[in-house]
Amino acid sequence: MTREGYLLAFDFGLKYIGMACTETITGHAKGVATLTARAGIPAWKEIIHFIDAYHPFILVVGLPLNMDATESDMSAQARQFAKRLSQRTSIQVTLQDERLTSRAAHAEIEKAQKQGRVKTEHELAACLIAEDWLRSQP
Repeated sequence: MTREGYLLAFDFGLKYIGMACTETITGHAKGVATLTARAGIPAWKEIIHFIDAYHPFILVVGLPLNMDATESDMSAQARQFAKRLSQRTSIQVTLQDERLTSRAAHAEIEKAQKQGRVKTEHELAACLIAEDWLRSQP
């Protein structure tokens, strides 16, 4: 059973990292920020700021797999980001399959923006990662 509280999800990218927050009781994610990154390296102070603000019990990083479930070139970089995130916090970090979240985010972005749920596709992809993780929990 999933703990009650907040989780932060990350849509990792080399230029942008989308962040979303989900309260486990409602199960609905909301975009928090789209952070810029240089070669996948974010301004860690910004991430720590959001962690301090939300006090999540878990951090979920999207794992970009190929459609046949094999690792992609980005998978290793997302794993490295998750490892660094774990080293910089005392919070559990887990990976979540993110196949098709970017495509879904692209298709749903206008609706999500009108609802005030997100500002960018990166945030929406992070929302989808968070909601997928929650659905996968017993």
